[in-house]
Amino acid sequence: MDPVYATSIFVLGLAFGSFLNVCIYRLPLGLSVVSPRSACPACKRPIGLYDNVPVLSWLILRGRCRHCKARISPRYLAIELLTAFLFLGCYAYFGFTLATLKYCVFGFLLLGLIFTDVETKLLPDKLTLPGLALGMVFSLAVPVRDVASQFLPGVVNLPFSDAIAGHLFSFVDSLLGAAVGASFIYGAGAAYLRWRGTEGMGFGDVKLMAMVGAFLGMKLTILTIFAASLAGSFCGLGTVLIVWIKRTHRFRRRLASLQARRRGWQSAQIVYRHYQMPFGVFLGTMALMALFFGDQFLNWYGRFWW
Repeated sequence: MDPVYATSIFVLGLAFGSFLNVCIYRLPLGLSVVSPRSACPACKRPIGLYDNVPVLSWLILRGRCRHCKARISPRYLAIELLTAFLFLGCYAYFGFTLATLKYCVFGFLLLGLIFTDVETKLLPDKLTLPGLALGMVFSLAVPVRDVASQFLPGVVNLPFSDAIAGHLFSFVDSLLGAAVGASFIYGAGAAYLRWRGTEGMGFGDVKLMAMVGAFLGMKLTILTIFAASLAGSFCGLGTVLIVWIKRTHRFRRRLASLQARRRGWQSAQIVYRHYQMPFGVFLGTMALMALFFGDQFLNWYGRFWW
């Protein structure tokens, strides 16, 4: 990596991370991300430019407001650093190319959606829908190289040059990825609703996977869904186990050991049944993993079948 480019991209990532913090706080509330200026959530006083420098301001102020001394969540610092390192990772992986710009945009949107889902269990349309459109537009400039690009050129003859046809096939790959991602999550949500009589996944997850599919194509989108399902299942089982252990210890103060375990298990099942897991967190995280490691995993996995 060129040190000058790497430093510039890292600093740019810090700046975009700072803006991302604004989006995460304001979008779920329906507020503008442009105005008014950033202010302390506690005392509502505007934050000066000298207190709004990414990372440095938080460290200098020791995570507190300059005026009222209210605590400022370390989440702000974490998101700025995560965005910067994600931008740097895209540059290290894709070089100084248009692909780096594409996947920096993709990572920026995913980080915003992940942390918004963690805090509010919402996936704002103002991130997913523009992301879906951007993914399709980028596919015309940065090839997706998925199923359509691999199989259609030998089947369909287009009255264009090979370069233009390649861009069109890439756009078709983006559309296929968006359609598969959205329909898979929508179908799973509909099946869960019919089975349990309650909503399992909202339309926010559907739009998120449409966006992921537009950027990554069909194969990596399917990988993202299955990896997220596994991660979410393990997390759910871990949650049940932890609640069961804690409730069992509590019931043991007044019940026999076997009864305490039974009551603890019943309590854990009730908690899990009513717990709303932010599945967008797993989808977004696995999409980032698929971006950097998905092709390598599929190539490794394919060796067992070919």
